[in-house]
Amino acid sequence: MRSPSAPEPSAIGSDLALGVRSEPVTRRRGLAGSAWEPYLYLLPALLIFTLFVAVPVVGTVGLSLAHWDGIAWSSASFAGWHNYTRALTEGEFWRSIWHNIQLVPFFVILPAILGLIPAAIVHQVRLKGTPVFRAGLFLPYIMPGVLIGVVWRWLLNPVFGLINSSLKKLGFQPPTWLGDFTWALPTVGLIGAWAAYGFCFVVFLAGMQKISQDLYEAARLDGANTWQEFFAVTLPGLRREMAVVLSVNLINALRAFDVIKATTDGGPGKQTEVVALYMINVFEARQVGYGAAIAVLLAVTTLALSLLVLRLFGERE
Repeated sequence: MRSPSAPEPSAIGSDLALGVRSEPVTRRRGLAGSAWEPYLYLLPALLIFTLFVAVPVVGTVGLSLAHWDGIAWSSASFAGWHNYTRALTEGEFWRSIWHNIQLVPFFVILPAILGLIPAAIVHQVRLKGTPVFRAGLFLPYIMPGVLIGVVWRWLLNPVFGLINSSLKKLGFQPPTWLGDFTWALPTVGLIGAWAAYGFCFVVFLAGMQKISQDLYEAARLDGANTWQEFFAVTLPGLRREMAVVLSVNLINALRAFDVIKATTDGGPGKQTEVVALYMINVFEARQVGYGAAIAVLLAVTTLALSLLVLRLFGERE
């Protein structure tokens, strides 16, 4: 009896008559079955990373070592470390860094608190309509920063803004929030906190849902109330989520630009000029090498502080 997998005699005879040699299927696969196959799958991502990440980074570092007006390559000249030493001795550069530091409590700590509170409420109370509640809290984070800035600038307008009009009806005399030398930077910080707390809410809520319910039951058996459960079980279980939230918020605080550009444009009197906005102004002044050096310093500082936060709040493994 002939095996079902055996080739038909007629097929073998036809191949021999035509002089065609049958090859195993594995030999016909070419690169698809070779050791290069995994790298072929990685090639598109590698090309995208090279074109849009590696090449711009190398180009920025190269420009930071040159004097160039951004127009003709013939005007470029090697500057060495001059642009970096200029940045580190420039008073306006350090002033913009100080403004970023002042925004850290608003962009890093406050959104984490504002996101943690509703996440704990939703997780513990089990409110009706929770999906709609989640979407509403997350909505500010997915809105473009320019749109957020324009809307809040309209709301805080001292003449026809909704917030000032409401406060005046209540008997208060509100300041010109975005035009006041004292209130401009805190106001921008509060706008940034409002825009970022939705991300913190979603991350914390996802982290709470992975905490084992056995831990809560054990805490209740020991007589723990809601607050004690929160501090003894919930917060320790959110260690990784806290590291992610703080590192992302820190990056947003150091690279803050779009909201400030749309609300104050660095004013009044450069009271809200941050590093990113100062860098853009330097580029507009055709000091490309100096602006590239500021970009490199900002990137290195952001990376170092983010790694520090991840080391402090992340896992030790």
